[in-house]
Amino acid sequence: DKGIGLQLGSSLVRVFSGFIMGAIVAIPMGILIGASSFCKKMFYPLVQVLKPVSPLAWFPIGLVAFQSASSATVFIIFITSLWPTLINTSFGVASLPDDHKNVAKAFGFSRWKYLTKVLLPYSLPHIITGLRLSIGVAWLVIVAGEMLSGGLGIGFFVWDSWNALSLERVISAILIIGLVGLILDRGFSWLEKKVTFSI
Repeated sequence: DKGIGLQLGSSLVRVFSGFIMGAIVAIPMGILIGASSFCKKMFYPLVQVLKPVSPLAWFPIGLVAFQSASSATVFIIFITSLWPTLINTSFGVASLPDDHKNVAKAFGFSRWKYLTKVLLPYSLPHIITGLRLSIGVAWLVIVAGEMLSGGLGIGFFVWDSWNALSLERVISAILIIGLVGLILDRGFSWLEKKVTFSI
């Protein structure tokens, strides 16, 4: 259906926009929290407070901040999808064995070399796992967000179909949502295995 294709494309653009912005924030923050006990004490309690907040609770804040329902939807994807990546990144960084750190010190690695040659390669499988969980959250949130925002997107398509009493369109959209979610998860699962194998 051409209508579903257009709606799906619009949703995927929003999902990846929010997801990528979340990753850009989450990975550096995760590295800081994992590498520094001071940063962990400062920021981790805030993470634990904000992480459980419902995506729909963020929607009014997004509307006030951006004055646009579409941008508010991207905002709630951003704010809810960054936590799995941040937490997994910080865990990966914090679990770096002391032997790795000692070798880096013995060879006199600069901070940049230590980051790029030791810390990031070791943490990468954890980061990819976090990204895999985050894309799942982003895809889950988009449907609820678009039901609120209206206009365009697979979530709006489901709501609009229900209002039109077209149950077959609702069921077809649900199947598409599930299939796309599966494809996204399998894609990141493949990447996760490739990274783990190469390391």
